[in-house]
Amino acid sequence: MELEFEEITERIIAAAIEVHKSLGPGFLESVYENALSLEFDSRNIPYQRQWEISVFYNGKEVGKHRLDMFVFNKFVVELKAIKEVTNEHFAIVRSYLKAVRERHGLILNFSKPVLEIKRVIFTE
Repeated sequence: MELEFEEITERIIAAAIEVHKSLGPGFLESVYENALSLEFDSRNIPYQRQWEISVFYNGKEVGKHRLDMFVFNKFVVELKAIKEVTNEHFAIVRSYLKAVRERHGLILNFSKPVLEIKRVIFTE
């Protein structure tokens, strides 16, 4: 079964693996974000980083979210350097997806010996 946006997802993951291979675990998330930005640039992958989005309730803005990365104007990419990815992290990415009205996200955890990759699909 082919996944939706499989080629785009593979390009994002390949860039993240390259960063992880080079830097390894142990740095702050901001270091991985800087490195991944450089890797995305070198691979001509369009992205926005630290993109601020508005959250609405009953048609009124009630707050802001700041996405680590929004890639291909379609994927929320959340960068982590943590011991374990929890259900809370999935819930946060789902809330980001809802706010930007998109369905696809990735959680990339750089603190493991092998890059940990979690897909997040938002459905109402």
